[in-house]
Amino acid sequence: MRYVTYKKEGAPRLGALTDNGIIDIQTLVPEAPATLRGLIAADASMRDRVASAVAGAPNGDCLPLADCLLLPPVTDPGKIICLGLNYADHAKEGGHAIPDYPAMFLRCTTSMIGPNDPMILPVCSEQLDWEAELTIVIGKRCRHVKKSDAASVIFGYTAMNDGSIREYQRKSAQWTAGKNFDGTGALGPCVVTADELPAAASGLKIQTRLNGTVMQSSNTDQMIFDAFRTVEILSEIMTLEPGDLIAMGTPSGVGHARRPQVWMKAGDRVEVEIENIGLLSNPIVAEQV
Repeated sequence: MRYVTYKKEGAPRLGALTDNGIIDIQTLVPEAPATLRGLIAADASMRDRVASAVAGAPNGDCLPLADCLLLPPVTDPGKIICLGLNYADHAKEGGHAIPDYPAMFLRCTTSMIGPNDPMILPVCSEQLDWEAELTIVIGKRCRHVKKSDAASVIFGYTAMNDGSIREYQRKSAQWTAGKNFDGTGALGPCVVTADELPAAASGLKIQTRLNGTVMQSSNTDQMIFDAFRTVEILSEIMTLEPGDLIAMGTPSGVGHARRPQVWMKAGDRVEVEIENIGLLSNPIVAEQV
């Protein structure tokens, strides 16, 4: 299944993305939760009802994708946990040693936007950079999960552009400031359930394009800590809950490591694409104050 959240009559609606468009889930199953986080947290019988209803829906029930305003597929994550330096080539391009334990930081929900929403270039800095990232969507409340059991607590995967204000990322030893500017973290276009992807979402092509030019091109099997190991590490520290997001780090090719450096500017369009998950596309717009 591929789940999206879209806006209908001013309110978010949960939908299933198909080749023919979007199927509104609550039209098929009125008792279904209104958000993806709610559906993930529901019991298995509700998720099965939704999947069965979507599978049996006629093509005429689909809304054209072009007519739907997509929102972040998970609009209300409890936590957004991000890994840094999780591709060896990216660590090297930034002058870092290959980590034996993942770098971690948190994102705030106010930094997040959806597909086609503008990424905001702030007035205080020109150093807006891109980062294509596979992102885990947690499916069960869990703690102390072994790597061998991690598949059982992952609901699915999506894509993130972990837009970073590099100047502010380096103002302190912590990366929090540069990773939490409003409107810099894009998520989507959909959440693909784990059963439709390879184990740990490995072996997927991942790419960033800026105005059509390829800037990052790699594969998720190049991650130092894969999805299952990451769940094991994080669940040793904290309780993971349904709808939590874990962004898995970015490959090499970011703008700050280039010579000369390249920053996203107003009028640009940036695309992050992950094989079998989808295309996340956002224009760059200057902040208005």
